[in-house]
Amino acid sequence: MTAEEKLALEEQVVRMLRTVYDPEIPVDIYSMGLVYKIDIDDEANLKIDMTLTAPNCPAADFIVEDTRIKLESIEGLKSVDIRIVFEPEWTKDMMSEEAKLDLGFL
Repeated sequence: MTAEEKLALEEQVVRMLRTVYDPEIPVDIYSMGLVYKIDIDDEANLKIDMTLTAPNCPAADFIVEDTRIKLESIEGLKSVDIRIVFEPEWTKDMMSEEAKLDLGFL
């Protein structure tokens, strides 16, 4: 897989992540800063490290499953591995400026 192909896949991954929402928050998980790492290896296997706004998030299963289904729909990806991590702990500072504005933090 070329660097250009990897970059194109990564752009598709980010576009898809921007369609995943926590049902309780009107901002996508990417803009919320919940995605810590996107890694695509030379065989087109995707690994995502992401977190939740709180460890006991009631929508966790929904969010992870929605993320998985959407990412697996991207043509060219061989596999999708999503890891939920809590280090570093998520804070509002990780949100994009747009997300902060949408939620009234600015």
